[in-house]
Amino acid sequence: MPIVQAVDAPTFTLGQATFTGLAAPSRGARETCVWRTRAEPGGAGAEHWFDREEILVVLSGAAVARLGGVETRVEAGGAIIVPAGCRFAVTAEGGAAVEMLAVLPVGAKAHMVENGEPFVPPMAM
Repeated sequence: MPIVQAVDAPTFTLGQATFTGLAAPSRGARETCVWRTRAEPGGAGAEHWFDREEILVVLSGAAVARLGGVETRVEAGGAIIVPAGCRFAVTAEGGAAVEMLAVLPVGAKAHMVENGEPFVPPMAM
């Protein structure tokens, strides 16, 4: 049974967010990827979409989630369920960072609205 300790997990920085890869094929997962995301205050998340459903659980702080053009505030303990193909962005609200746990099927591809080329995020490899 693979165990991934937080101190051993790879980290990736994209924009003003840091991603810590916890479960992915390179770390023993076969069906589900999980990573921790920390979005710093003040930076807007880049609008993107996945070809599979993604679930984000807010662990601390608060976020504004924009799904399909509709903005909703989500506090710690809440979840954001993003349907496949839905454009979305998440931004830390207020003066504090927001930390979230992301869950996504192995092999899901991201599409950046500004770039459009599909890719598997590095934290999900």
